[in-house]
Amino acid sequence: MSKLVEEVLSANAGYAAGFGDKGDLPLPPGRKFAILTCMDARLDPAKFAGLVEGDAHVFRNAGGRATDDAIRSLVISYKLLGTKEWFVIHHSDCGMEIFNNEIIAELLEKSLKTSTLDASGWHDSGIGPGTTDGKFIQWLPINDQKQSLIDDIKRIRNSPMVPAEIPIYGYLYDCKTGKLLEVPEAGKAGKALDGCPND
Repeated sequence: MSKLVEEVLSANAGYAAGFGDKGDLPLPPGRKFAILTCMDARLDPAKFAGLVEGDAHVFRNAGGRATDDAIRSLVISYKLLGTKEWFVIHHSDCGMEIFNNEIIAELLEKSLKTSTLDASGWHDSGIGPGTTDGKFIQWLPINDQKQSLIDDIKRIRNSPMVPAEIPIYGYLYDCKTGKLLEVPEAGKAGKALDGCPND
């Protein structure tokens, strides 16, 4: 067993010891909202959005992008579990800004080992084998944080599975301050049909 596994299991034992009545929480989120955000380890949605267990659905992926799977999760969140408002939260200094589709495809073609980045760019160990499969994936890198947020909210808003009455709010999390910064254009793109949350 690795040291990391031991640490995780030890932390879990402590958490479970004080679990109390959390086992009685209902399946639907109590505050009836969902967050789509980035997997970046510096973001803690429970802390920056004031959540406790049972409050909200939180979906995370690289960049907090509106992928097919993210939309799938949001639709389930609404259709089967009753969320009424959604947040899409991107952030400053995102790793999705430091590569593009071609770079990651080339790195994967050289090897499956972890690559490194320095002032001269990305480098791979070249210790194969690699794969060409990376050329066939849209990795959804980010060139402009505000625009990517707007684009993602528009993609969610325009999905035929998403009811027009669900408001979708767009924010950027500032990794230097911990603040959520509103992006008005994103909020406009995600505005509910009637301008307010559904009942």
